[in-house]
Amino acid sequence: MLFAFIYIAATLAANYTATWFIHFPVFGQVSIATFIFGITFTARDRVHSSLGRTNVYRMIALTALLNLIVTVMGGVEWRIVVASLIAIILAETADTEIYQHFINNTWGMRVFKSNSVSIPLDSLLFNLIAFAGVFTNLEVASIIFGEIIFKGLVSAVLAIRPLEYFRSRSTS
Repeated sequence: MLFAFIYIAATLAANYTATWFIHFPVFGQVSIATFIFGITFTARDRVHSSLGRTNVYRMIALTALLNLIVTVMGGVEWRIVVASLIAIILAETADTEIYQHFINNTWGMRVFKSNSVSIPLDSLLFNLIAFAGVFTNLEVASIIFGEIIFKGLVSAVLAIRPLEYFRSRSTS
């Protein structure tokens, strides 16, 4: 349940900060939301591992509903929420189904394989929908590139299970 809460909270916080950008000379522009949303990919995988695929879809639906409520209350621009809903539904479904397909692989391989599809898909969908026509094509491309890099880094760091590694080393 903890990771479901983390997933939902991170999604709501990411939508709220989606238009706050930092410029990195090599990696392009990166939204504050990127660092927050990077958490969701691994949190979703942890929910999948502990609660199963059906509960992942329930969590995604609840997250979509909560995003709509926040939008109606005026907390987030509609274009951000529409982009987020479409990206969440498509990218998180891809992540869930790829993770499920490789359920018999190791944790690291399941996470790597599912995130290697869902992170670029999410970044492309969200930014094209949210920012096309708002920023230049070059700026949107810069944002997409930066997001893919940083979401991948955040989710990779969070996927590491150091305590389990040390426990397994001490029992061998």
